[in-house]
Amino acid sequence: MASLSLSLGLLVLCTLALVHCDLYDGHVRVWGLSASNLKGDFLSQPDPYVKVWCGPAFGGMSSILKNQANPTWPGEFNFVDIIHNSVLKLEVWDNNVGPDHRLGTCSTTIRRGTHTETCHLKKGTVYYTYSYDYSH
Repeated sequence: MASLSLSLGLLVLCTLALVHCDLYDGHVRVWGLSASNLKGDFLSQPDPYVKVWCGPAFGGMSSILKNQANPTWPGEFNFVDIIHNSVLKLEVWDNNVGPDHRLGTCSTTIRRGTHTETCHLKKGTVYYTYSYDYSH
Protein backbone atom coordinates (compact mmCIF):
# COMPACT_ATOMS: atom_id res chain seq x y z
CA MET A 1 0.00 0.00 0.00
CA ALA A 2 2.85 2.41 0.86
CA SER A 3 4.47 1.68 -2.51
CA LEU A 4 1.22 2.55 -4.30
CA SER A 5 0.89 5.77 -2.31
CA LEU A 6 4.50 6.70 -3.10
CA SER A 7 4.01 5.98 -6.81
CA LEU A 8 0.79 8.02 -6.93
CA GLY A 9 2.48 10.84 -5.03
CA LEU A 10 5.39 10.85 -7.48
CA LEU A 11 2.97 10.82 -10.42
CA VAL A 12 1.11 13.85 -9.04
CA LEU A 13 4.39 15.65 -8.32
CA CYS A 14 5.72 14.92 -11.80
CA THR A 15 2.46 16.07 -13.40
CA LEU A 16 2.41 19.31 -11.41
CA ALA A 17 6.06 20.01 -12.21
CA LEU A 18 5.50 19.15 -15.90
CA VAL A 19 8.53 16.85 -15.93
CA HIS A 20 8.97 13.25 -17.01
CA CYS A 21 9.52 10.73 -14.21
CA ASP A 22 10.15 7.03 -14.60
CA LEU A 23 7.99 5.20 -12.08
CA TYR A 24 9.23 1.67 -12.67
CA ASP A 25 9.57 -0.41 -9.55
CA GLY A 26 12.62 -2.61 -9.86
CA HIS A 27 14.82 -5.04 -8.02
CA VAL A 28 18.58 -4.52 -7.78
CA ARG A 29 20.96 -7.24 -6.60
CA VAL A 30 24.67 -6.58 -5.95
CA TRP A 31 27.16 -9.41 -5.46
CA GLY A 32 30.68 -10.59 -6.26
CA LEU A 33 32.35 -7.69 -4.46
CA SER A 34 36.13 -7.82 -4.48
CA ALA A 35 39.06 -5.43 -4.67
CA SER A 36 42.73 -5.41 -5.55
CA ASN A 37 45.71 -3.36 -4.43
CA LEU A 38 43.88 -1.52 -1.65
CA LYS A 39 46.17 0.81 0.29
CA GLY A 40 45.54 1.21 4.02
CA ASP A 41 47.39 3.01 6.74
CA PHE A 42 51.06 3.78 6.35
CA LEU A 43 52.12 0.93 8.63
CA SER A 44 49.63 -1.86 7.88
CA GLN A 45 47.44 -3.66 5.36
CA PRO A 46 43.87 -2.29 5.19
CA ASP A 47 40.92 -3.81 7.06
CA PRO A 48 38.40 -3.07 4.29
CA TYR A 49 34.63 -3.11 4.20
CA VAL A 50 32.00 -1.78 1.78
CA LYS A 51 28.82 0.27 2.29
CA VAL A 52 26.19 0.03 -0.47
CA TRP A 53 23.34 2.36 -1.51
CA CYS A 54 20.89 2.30 -4.40
CA GLY A 55 19.12 5.61 -4.82
CA PRO A 56 18.30 6.83 -1.30
CA ALA A 57 18.16 3.29 0.13
CA PHE A 58 21.06 2.10 2.28
CA GLY A 59 21.58 -1.61 1.65
CA GLY A 60 24.01 -2.24 4.47
CA MET A 61 27.66 -2.94 5.06
CA SER A 62 29.85 -5.91 4.19
CA SER A 63 31.92 -7.77 6.72
CA ILE A 64 35.27 -6.27 7.72
CA LEU A 65 38.16 -8.33 6.36
CA LYS A 66 41.32 -7.94 8.42
CA ASN A 67 44.69 -7.25 6.74
CA GLN A 68 43.40 -7.68 3.18
CA ALA A 69 44.77 -5.65 0.27
CA ASN A 70 42.94 -7.99 -2.16
CA PRO A 71 39.64 -8.86 -0.42
CA THR A 72 36.64 -10.80 -1.65
CA TRP A 73 33.54 -10.06 0.40
CA PRO A 74 30.91 -12.76 0.86
CA GLY A 75 27.18 -12.15 0.48
CA GLU A 76 25.01 -9.85 -1.57
CA PHE A 77 22.86 -6.76 -1.23
CA ASN A 78 19.25 -6.58 -2.42
CA PHE A 79 17.08 -3.53 -3.05
CA VAL A 80 13.38 -3.47 -3.92
CA ASP A 81 11.10 -0.74 -5.31
CA ILE A 82 14.00 0.98 -7.06
CA ILE A 83 13.15 3.72 -9.55
CA HIS A 84 14.64 3.51 -13.06
CA ASN A 85 17.90 5.51 -13.46
CA SER A 86 18.78 5.34 -9.74
CA VAL A 87 22.46 5.55 -8.81
CA LEU A 88 24.19 2.54 -7.27
CA LYS A 89 26.92 3.72 -4.89
CA LEU A 90 29.61 1.67 -3.13
CA GLU A 91 31.95 3.21 -0.58
CA VAL A 92 35.10 1.31 0.37
CA TRP A 93 36.38 1.93 3.90
CA ASP A 94 39.40 0.95 5.99
CA ASN A 95 38.41 0.01 9.55
CA ASN A 96 40.70 1.66 12.10
CA VAL A 97 41.02 1.99 15.88
CA GLY A 98 40.27 5.70 15.44
CA PRO A 99 38.05 7.11 12.72
CA ASP A 100 37.69 4.86 9.67
CA HIS A 101 39.17 6.09 6.38
CA ARG A 102 37.25 6.10 3.12
CA LEU A 103 39.43 4.54 0.42
CA GLY A 104 37.08 5.60 -2.37
CA THR A 105 33.61 5.65 -3.87
CA CYS A 106 32.13 3.92 -6.92
CA SER A 107 28.93 5.21 -8.53
CA THR A 108 27.01 4.02 -11.56
CA THR A 109 23.54 4.73 -12.93
CA ILE A 110 21.76 1.39 -13.02
CA ARG A 111 20.83 -0.20 -16.35
CA ARG A 112 18.50 -3.10 -16.98
CA GLY A 113 20.22 -6.49 -17.11
CA THR A 114 23.32 -7.91 -15.42
CA HIS A 115 26.55 -5.92 -15.46
CA THR A 116 30.05 -6.52 -14.11
CA GLU A 117 31.75 -3.27 -13.13
CA THR A 118 35.34 -2.20 -12.48
CA CYS A 119 35.89 0.93 -10.42
CA HIS A 120 39.31 2.55 -10.08
CA LEU A 121 39.90 4.23 -6.73
CA LYS A 122 42.86 6.38 -5.73
CA LYS A 123 43.81 3.55 -3.36
CA GLY A 124 42.97 0.40 -5.35
CA THR A 125 40.39 -1.14 -7.68
CA VAL A 126 36.92 -2.53 -6.87
CA TYR A 127 35.00 -5.15 -8.85
CA TYR A 128 31.32 -6.06 -8.47
CA THR A 129 28.34 -7.37 -10.36
CA TYR A 130 24.79 -6.05 -10.23
CA SER A 131 21.53 -6.95 -11.86
CA TYR A 132 18.53 -4.70 -12.35
CA ASP A 133 15.13 -5.94 -13.41
CA TYR A 134 11.93 -3.90 -13.47
CA SER A 135 8.40 -4.03 -14.74
CA HIS A 136 6.34 -1.12 -15.99
